[in-house]
Amino acid sequence: MAKNKKEKRNRLRNKFRFSIFNDTTHEELFVIRSNGIMMITSILMIIIVLISSITLLISYTPLREYIPGYPDARTRAAIVRNAIKADSLEQTIKMWDFHLNNIQKIISGEEALIPADLASAESLPDSISNEYSDSANSISDSLLREEVIRQERMNSSLSDIRIEQIEGLHFFTPVKGIVSNSFDYANNHPYTDIAAPANSVISSVLDGTVIFSAWTEETGYTIHIQHNNNLVSIYKHNSKLLKNTGDKVKAGNAIALVGSTGELSSGNHLHFELWHKGEPIDPERYIKF
Repeated sequence: MAKNKKEKRNRLRNKFRFSIFNDTTHEELFVIRSNGIMMITSILMIIIVLISSITLLISYTPLREYIPGYPDARTRAAIVRNAIKADSLEQTIKMWDFHLNNIQKIISGEEALIPADLASAESLPDSISNEYSDSANSISDSLLREEVIRQERMNSSLSDIRIEQIEGLHFFTPVKGIVSNSFDYANNHPYTDIAAPANSVISSVLDGTVIFSAWTEETGYTIHIQHNNNLVSIYKHNSKLLKNTGDKVKAGNAIALVGSTGELSSGNHLHFELWHKGEPIDPERYIKF
């Protein structure tokens, strides 16, 4: 038994040579000399390097999206949106529970919870303390809504001033289609979406100069045009761009084709923005789509 173990150890220490010869001239072209231990170590290192390389390649490149069960960019964006909606619904349900609890207390002749009595909330049981906390959130939401309304009125007055400054301009319709999402600055939607057939021609709304024409990951093929009177028009999610940065365009010139490129697009449409002095304005006030 000891002899067999010794022979195995000797085999690992024996030197081996791997050679490649020219079959015609018998010239030695390549040779590797190593013992058994070094050969096994080298094979293990090669396997480790291969596994590490494949792991890094899959983890940090778009190849990971081809793994079954891994969500693509659109699915991940949908997950985030659903999480935000779920959180909003949870807050709304808590507020309803608070009001329902108050109604039940009033009907039974008990004293209702008053949001102003927050100072003593820490001394109450957890369930009631949570109700006070929800009530406080309701007050904060009300104050926030009042501030938003005030800002919206201010923006509305500023918008009226901007309207007067650009009255008389003749805007060319960028594309004929159906408005799927209208301009809504208060709800963080300062642009208009126009649904149209794929590869429909998109035109410049005014004379101007192309200041941006390129691909972006979120908005796909995008083009920005600078016009007179501090106006800028923006066209996103195109299938193809027909103008380059620096090109001069006239109102009605073809600048792109309708598409659905970019992570944030969910169908063939034109994402159209109109900006005046750094502020978004409602395109539907001036353009009939």
